Amino acid sequence: QGILREGLEEVKQFFKANGSCRLPLSPSLLVKGIVPRDCSYFNSNAVPLKLSFQNVDPLGENIRVIFKCGDDLRQDMLTLQMIRIMNKIWVQEGLDMRMVIFRCFSTGRGRGMVEMIPNAETLRKIQVEHGVTGSFKDRPLADWLQKHNPEEDEYEKAVENFIYSCAGCCVATYVLGICDRHNDNIMLKTTGHMFHIDFGRFLGHAQMFGNIKRDRAPFVFTSDMAYVINGGDKPSSRFHDFVDLCCQAYNLIRKHTHLFLNLLGLMLSCGIPELSDLEDLKYVYDALRPQDTDADATTYFTRLIESSLGSVATKLNFFIHNLAQMKFTGSDARPTLSFAPRTHTIKTSGRIRDVFLCRHERVFNPSKGYTYVVKVQRESPSEVVFVQRTFEEFQELHNKLRLLFPSSLLPSFPSRFVIGRSRGEAVAERRKEELNGYIWHLIHAAPEVAECDLIYTFFHPLPRDEKAAGTSPAPKPADATWARPLGKVGGEVKLSISYKNNKLFIMVMHIRGLQPLQDGNDPDPYVKTYLLPDPQKTTKRKTKVARKTCNPTYNEMLVYDGVPRGDLQQRELRLSVLSEEGFWENILLGEVGIRLRDLDLAQEKMGWFALGSRGHGTL
Repeated sequence: QGILREGLEEVKQFFKANGSCRLPLSPSLLVKGIVPRDCSYFNSNAVPLKLSFQNVDPLGENIRVIFKCGDDLRQDMLTLQMIRIMNKIWVQEGLDMRMVIFRCFSTGRGRGMVEMIPNAETLRKIQVEHGVTGSFKDRPLADWLQKHNPEEDEYEKAVENFIYSCAGCCVATYVLGICDRHNDNIMLKTTGHMFHIDFGRFLGHAQMFGNIKRDRAPFVFTSDMAYVINGGDKPSSRFHDFVDLCCQAYNLIRKHTHLFLNLLGLMLSCGIPELSDLEDLKYVYDALRPQDTDADATTYFTRLIESSLGSVATKLNFFIHNLAQMKFTGSDARPTLSFAPRTHTIKTSGRIRDVFLCRHERVFNPSKGYTYVVKVQRESPSEVVFVQRTFEEFQELHNKLRLLFPSSLLPSFPSRFVIGRSRGEAVAERRKEELNGYIWHLIHAAPEVAECDLIYTFFHPLPRDEKAAGTSPAPKPADATWARPLGKVGGEVKLSISYKNNKLFIMVMHIRGLQPLQDGNDPDPYVKTYLLPDPQKTTKRKTKVARKTCNPTYNEMLVYDGVPRGDLQQRELRLSVLSEEGFWENILLGEVGIRLRDLDLAQEKMGWFALGSRGHGTL
């Protein structure tokens, strides 16, 4: 901090002598001074400076930049240039991936300036709002976006931006082999745009822990990102859109493999250590797989998404980074509630006279559970409001209060653990009584506790509290633990059907809207096909089994070889979707018969087919 202040004095003297100057970051940025109170530094290894300059334009906002010393920013410039070219290719093909591409300029050996993107936060800061283990939880990103986009249409737009930009980031970081990906160099804007920063390692040059690569997953795609996309913890049709976007973007870049290899090849002699020989170029060649067909590449990238989503190593890496950063966290930072967009005080909200937890309600969105309705009475003005809070939000309040006050000043918090297999309704009822006692003791605690900002923020209404709360609970199925599960038919399957060189290609892409089993559980669906007539049952083809989902993604190619074009007129594709059962016969979830004579297979046919009982489907 002392070194920063000394340096800022020198900069102030420069502006006194020279009046104004243009920033190297962009010649169009004209500044006339520095704003010391807005300047600080980041806690990463190179300790970059966060600088704020006065705009010469009196109506313009201050210009904020990052100055780095100790990193070769030529590599960052090159990476951003490659991503900018990818974005141009996508836009030319009519695909706007909503990419955030910032300016970066190397001003000398191992130093330079980077543009600061406003209204953005690192994933680490978002995740640690839910505690140091926030990287293992699914809801932090969704809750943060909801906090900054309280209206339903705003949130939907933010989620749409997130889906597109996340897909673009997955493809770009995989193709360029961008490594050292942790939650401090991935950022999220309040508008939902996700972007990566700090490209100190690329082309697969990963950091190592002994003989172990730190970046174990193909790219960063974690369950909290999937939670935003799905709108909950179960796969939805929006995840299909995300996978399709990734595969489409990947295939568009693959068409320009030689462009990227030529551009990177021109840079081999420039002295960037991680781009110095043909092996580095081979990394990009292998990532783009130019020898594959689009269908093969689609299957390949779908498996990469599944691999990244299933990687515990990424979350562990994030968690270790959270721990490493804890030592830098200043003690003056006051804890805040992750679900509250702003802090409220006794002065701004009015003194609370009484609180009473009236009831609990079953909720199904964004995930199934119970919410507790609290009646809040204030002294002046005399008003009564109702707020809805989940058990996890009560627990977060208690955890944050423990950071501020000794346990002796706080009431004990109800245990979150339930012994035995208690019914959800009974647990919610018991917790209602316990939480009621907890909040009563909070309000009647010592003044420094009862009147603190955390409590007044917790009981201040949120936009969601103004909407009608709760829904009627769904009827519960009869207990069928040892009965054979039954399924209802329904849903749709997305197929791509093509014919070439006496081969029939069936790409099974997605299924949406399958019905849960009769016992209330989601099925374990897979697809089975026959090419009829087939008396010997030799044409059976199967996909892998997806686990516990009504909206699976496959992107698997089923191939029938040696089918003469003349035979197509007499053949029918019989497709069944079944749920794999361990003890019982597999359950039919829906099927469709497709007469190949009804399709013009001179070109690829892609679309959704309705699943039902036996019958013929239409595209």
